[in-house]
Amino acid sequence: MAVPLQLGFADYEQTYAKKKTRRQIFLEQMEATLPWELFLTLIRPFYHQPSAKGGRPPFPLEVMLRIHLLQQWFTLSDPLMEEMLIDTPCFRRFAGIDMIDGRIPDETTILNFRHLLEEHQIAEQVLERVNESLIEKGLLIKQGTILDATIINAPSSTKNKKGERDPEMHSVAKGNQWFFGMRCHIGVDADSGLVHSVVSTAANVHELNTAADRVHGDERVIYGDSGHIGIEKRDGFKNCGAQMRIAMKPGQRRVLPDTPEGRLLDLLESAKAHLRAKVEHPFRIIKCQFGFRKVFYRGIKKNDLKLKMLFALANLWMVRERCAYNA
Repeated sequence: MAVPLQLGFADYEQTYAKKKTRRQIFLEQMEATLPWELFLTLIRPFYHQPSAKGGRPPFPLEVMLRIHLLQQWFTLSDPLMEEMLIDTPCFRRFAGIDMIDGRIPDETTILNFRHLLEEHQIAEQVLERVNESLIEKGLLIKQGTILDATIINAPSSTKNKKGERDPEMHSVAKGNQWFFGMRCHIGVDADSGLVHSVVSTAANVHELNTAADRVHGDERVIYGDSGHIGIEKRDGFKNCGAQMRIAMKPGQRRVLPDTPEGRLLDLLESAKAHLRAKVEHPFRIIKCQFGFRKVFYRGIKKNDLKLKMLFALANLWMVRERCAYNA
């Protein structure tokens, strides 16, 4: 659903260049993959309508949505997003902004749009609706779930106005290293590798405490790393009927005897690890490709909403070659 616009000289120069940059290729792929009408339908009831009394009209909803998505994909703050729109032709072209008429949303307008999405919890609805559409297309099977979590660091500095760290973030030891931040828990479809549930907590919350919130109840099998040992004893899993395939603790695996039985157990653990590997792909996309390695905001809730939007976009990115909403 392309936004028509008039191109400036810099835009023409980049449009007709012989070689496309990776950024341009990425934006073209997402342009063709995203279900634009689904996103717009969720936001439209809450977006500002032009006033009958006149005044300067608001920016078109689709323009603001596209700018918001650029922020997610390239980890841009509100001020930096404004600068990138001024500076980068492919961003303006994707957003549908005409430099000739001189109207580019400033950082306050971009901030207000983000607050609007947070206020109405649009990210949660986007993840849910995107997954529903993927189920309809047969891309999200949901017969098995892989459970995993990752730590996302938060600034530990106290050099701020309040002179304190974010009170909702906590420290936790992992191996011989300490981390300060939050923990992102996800449930991933065992067949497709797509994320169907996201739960955000402080870093010191154990993975077992959120396990019940990351399954949909129709699983035939549940996979988890050694952090999920004992899940079958938790409420909600005692009589669920799903097979539990939980990894052995690394220390126990290292001391398996060199006997036929020990080698068989090691092969079983290797098979479990091979199946669980799918859960790392969404984490790679949001951390390495989208750049969300550190929390962006103070508090768990805002970062949780950002993560849900990122995982919805990651799901669409993973199925981009099989799912053509705009073909």
